[in-house]
Amino acid sequence: MFQLRSSALILLLTLQFAAGSWAQICEAPGKKCDFVCDCSSCSDEQDCGYRGKGFECDFEDAGMCGWTDQSLNTALYSWEKRQRGDTLPDSGPSSDYTTGTATGSFMGVSAVRTKGLSIAVLISPEMKQSSPTCRLRLRYFLWDSGHTGLGSTPLWASILHQDSQEAIVWRPEATSVRGWREATIFLGRIPTTFRIRLHSQRSEGRRGDVAVDQLEFLDCALPLPLPGKECPAGMKECRRGGCVERRQVCDGSDDCGDGTDEEDCAGYRRCDFEEGLCDWDLTSLSKLKWVRTNQKNISITDPLKGPGRDHSNNRATGYFLYVTVPDGGLTMDWAAFQSPLLEPTNSSHPCKMVMYTHQYGPRSGGLTVLVADHNIYPVWKRGGALGDVWVKAEVEIVTNSTFQILLMAAVRDFTYGGIAVDSIVLSPECRLSSENNTWAKFPESPKQPCTEPDKMCDFHPDCAGAEDEAKCGDFSYTNGSSGWTDTSIGSQGWVLYENSTSKEDYLYVAEAPGQQLTEAQTRTPLLGPSGPACTLSFEFALTGNPDHIGELSVRVIDSLLGTQPKLWEFSEKTGTEEGAWQHVDLPIGVRKHRFQLAFEARAVKLCPCSKIKVKNVRFVSCHAGYFPSSPTGLSCNFETGLCGWYQDNSDNFDWMELDGMDHTIGIGRSLVVDMWSPSLRGVFGRLVSFTQLPGPTDYCLSFFYKLYGPNTGALTVKLLDNSGSESVLWTRSGAHGNMWHEAQCPVPHQLTKFQLMFEAVRSGFDGRVAIDDVAFMSHPCTVPRMCSFEGQRCGYSSSGKVHWLHRSGHTATTTGPKTDHTLETELGFYMMANTGANILPSGGTAVLTSPVRQGTAKTECVHFWYHMGGVNPGSLTLYMKLVKGERVKIFSDSLNQGDVWRHGNGNISSALVDWQLEFEVVGAGGKNTHIAVDDIFLSAHPCEDQGSRCNLERGMCSWSNTQNVTVDKLDWELTSQEAEKHYSTPPEDHTLGTERGHFLFFPSSNRTAANQNAKLLSPHLPPTKGTCLKFWAYKPYSSDSELRVWRLSEGRLNQLLVVSELGGPWKRFDVNITSTEDYQIVFEGLKGTSGVVALDDIEYTVGVNCANKVTDVLTTSPKRDNAGGIAASVIVVLLLIGTLIALLIYYLRTRRVKPVIGQSPSSSVSASVSFHNETYEPERADRVTISPAQNHPMAAGFNNVSVSAGFREMEVA
Repeated sequence: MFQLRSSALILLLTLQFAAGSWAQICEAPGKKCDFVCDCSSCSDEQDCGYRGKGFECDFEDAGMCGWTDQSLNTALYSWEKRQRGDTLPDSGPSSDYTTGTATGSFMGVSAVRTKGLSIAVLISPEMKQSSPTCRLRLRYFLWDSGHTGLGSTPLWASILHQDSQEAIVWRPEATSVRGWREATIFLGRIPTTFRIRLHSQRSEGRRGDVAVDQLEFLDCALPLPLPGKECPAGMKECRRGGCVERRQVCDGSDDCGDGTDEEDCAGYRRCDFEEGLCDWDLTSLSKLKWVRTNQKNISITDPLKGPGRDHSNNRATGYFLYVTVPDGGLTMDWAAFQSPLLEPTNSSHPCKMVMYTHQYGPRSGGLTVLVADHNIYPVWKRGGALGDVWVKAEVEIVTNSTFQILLMAAVRDFTYGGIAVDSIVLSPECRLSSENNTWAKFPESPKQPCTEPDKMCDFHPDCAGAEDEAKCGDFSYTNGSSGWTDTSIGSQGWVLYENSTSKEDYLYVAEAPGQQLTEAQTRTPLLGPSGPACTLSFEFALTGNPDHIGELSVRVIDSLLGTQPKLWEFSEKTGTEEGAWQHVDLPIGVRKHRFQLAFEARAVKLCPCSKIKVKNVRFVSCHAGYFPSSPTGLSCNFETGLCGWYQDNSDNFDWMELDGMDHTIGIGRSLVVDMWSPSLRGVFGRLVSFTQLPGPTDYCLSFFYKLYGPNTGALTVKLLDNSGSESVLWTRSGAHGNMWHEAQCPVPHQLTKFQLMFEAVRSGFDGRVAIDDVAFMSHPCTVPRMCSFEGQRCGYSSSGKVHWLHRSGHTATTTGPKTDHTLETELGFYMMANTGANILPSGGTAVLTSPVRQGTAKTECVHFWYHMGGVNPGSLTLYMKLVKGERVKIFSDSLNQGDVWRHGNGNISSALVDWQLEFEVVGAGGKNTHIAVDDIFLSAHPCEDQGSRCNLERGMCSWSNTQNVTVDKLDWELTSQEAEKHYSTPPEDHTLGTERGHFLFFPSSNRTAANQNAKLLSPHLPPTKGTCLKFWAYKPYSSDSELRVWRLSEGRLNQLLVVSELGGPWKRFDVNITSTEDYQIVFEGLKGTSGVVALDDIEYTVGVNCANKVTDVLTTSPKRDNAGGIAASVIVVLLLIGTLIALLIYYLRTRRVKPVIGQSPSSSVSASVSFHNETYEPERADRVTISPAQNHPMAAGFNNVSVSAGFREMEVA
């Protein structure tokens, strides 16, 4: 038995030793950070600037994948790992790229403000050698939030060699965009260990305005040995193991990683320009000359000058041929150099030339290879700029005469860039000739453009025969297909097939000589700008026998914003036969800057058995001045499109059409932005109207909206004037419940052309913004039920000794609230009267008057928030002023109750008589005092009694969320199980016990950080010796959230109850509250990782404890004014009697009037073609019943409610 145990122990120790030995072998220094997972867990590739099998770094881990800050003076300017923070910042990214939330991490720079330029440097760990195809894909952020200028080089990358030599490998365009962009850094072949450095150079800038995230190293490993196998036929075996294709042999690039593929190259004429020009001749007829140079000679201090490195050594000291704009300026725009004279060739033995070109920056106009025999003619060309990368090119030459090879560059007069050539290899068939040089006939100069460059390809013919639009990529022109230029840098490229007999043109993907493992790409010339109806129409085919043919996509490359995300992609199969074409009409929309369109494709296998093709490309309705007619104008229910609206393509994301959640018919379509979408990035999504002509009257934009979710962001309506400046007309933010709300947005009359814009602001990450049933009418809005004074006064006017001021905390000096009530920021607006004795004498008045509102038979409740500051601020009285009659007091207060917004309300009973609101302030001789009002909301229901039970069926009653981010980060939300499509909720409410019943809930999701909270506040309640709080709560066992109940008084929180374990159905809680001061009840939800907490049937009985014992003696509040109520009743009765008498007299006089034959009754005609929101009739069977108007301003977007006590006393009897 002992022997058996000993054997088992020995076996176990042996296995542990073997495992440890293998771990030591696979993590040996020579195997670490070589882009190959030698260990099964890939532990040898941790903290290498990347992590694990994906060779990625998202900066979420504490170690930052080994990246460190190496700035010279970290106190002045440095890199730091950071997150966005709880609120939308005024600098830096709105989220990281990887997770797209506020909790994701990225690397950003610190703020900088120095006299000279400061440089921040982020450096990677040491990596082993890389392959020629090695590239680093990353997301970067460049935004000049402070409008101080980005400078010429706010961001660039370099490789630091083992011997400390540095070479620049990436320089993105220094354009300011508030959003993440994608870029690829082509690292190339590096034969020794190296590091990567990311630099930022600025003298002034805000924190986070330069940032990077989501690094991915692609195709960096050298060829791996095939275990136990020989190289397949047609491939060459490398000495270190692995195989390369025959086309990679003797091509001037070390593809094996040990030089094997470049060793047996006898007969090849190779020139890397390290020792001289070889046989190449730089003399030229042009004054612009090619030069042999290296980056060290060009500049080692200015990152924008030169290609940064040569191809053959990937170093700043390596030599190449280069041409750019000389220091003295550009006098000729072309430069050429040529080979020695070569012997004739034939098709079976062509002269093959391989070279590597670097075409970078706007100065690069293109490169052409010409053959000079009896004539000079082009055999190869590559237009424009290809980026910061050396690109392999192959040219075959067949001619029966002696010839020379000419390389001609076109150079443009811009600020930076140029063209370089290196590592030219001529095959053995390119034999030197002993004949004397004879000048070939020089080709004719190309025609001068028929118009200025910016009018070429702008979708509008400016020249005779539309010559300026003929070669722009539109196949409807005779030579339109030739406008597409192959810009591929990899092993696949686009080729134009032209058949003059059948007149069939199409683009197809074929094998290309490029070295990189990237998609095939073909581009148009610079196009546009374009208008809102611009559409790319084309047919495509992915055909063949394999199940998966490949991928095809369309992309926009903006001249200012750079490469944009893919507009469209297809990765299926259109059919087996070659004729299986499919048609696409792809909206391009408004593009404010010149742009290029690109087709990108990658074939799984290039063979006759599979094809990727594109034909019949058309640009439809693209001219920037073309706006299609819309029968309903800007009025739109979005059932069949966007009507007179379009997506803004310069923003971060689009509004999406969503079926099954509309206001019109319930099952129709609305426009939404889902903040909870994991694919969403950036801050803004904008929907812009077609340009509107000026008019003599005010306009009204009405619409229905949803703002739903615990962390939803904001919705704003803006006016864009003719100069492009923006002004806010209307805004809402925070949780508004899972229901539609009506909005009316007054638009002042304009003297010039203008546009309107809906803007969804992604300040939150867990919610939904939606709009529907937009109506634009050429008359003023009726009095809105809600007014937050954001961007407008809603028709309120001022009279009296002093004026009410429309202002914000940002403009406040010594007097006035520092924040508004709506947004709870210093940028939010309110109306304020300065009641200081030096402004408003004691007894002096200032009146704020609303527009006239139509009377109704129902009693309504006006809610508002007011702020009274300073000693003896004066009094605030709210009157209902009947148009025909006296005014009636419905609310008054004269006490300074601290630096808080308090809630006031009062009932409106007008009995069909039109009326106005009058907020009257009377001065009391105070010093530096004020009275302000904000968030005036008219509810269609009477004011609720204090302490009444809130079943949440008509809104949140007097309970409210807060927008103050120092108090909480999330919101409680109102919904029902029937309406809920996204979050998990209770199966039914408590009040009705059905799916349709409403409740408040607080979900947990991965879109926001764990342990974040949401606070629900009661109104301010009076001191009490015993008040009973009763409520029902729901929290399943699966929920790890927590519910806490607090008493808030004088800024101090006193805990009353904690609910952490509940489970099962709804459960009732009774809590006794005592307080010697005014207080508020606070329900706090604490977020977990999953599950939900819900509340329903909330009730508090002021002055009555949970044993049903009366504890407080009710006193009459001075705010109550029964006499006013009685007076209102008397006035209303008298007015009704007078109205009835007038109607009776009118009837008696008119019944004897005979009708005029042929006269038709007059009819009113709407000033604009539109539908109106008021036409949705809830009583009609085919209409979905509109939810009753909410009796709490929460439904109108008023958050952080601080409400006052004494509801019952404020009502008109």
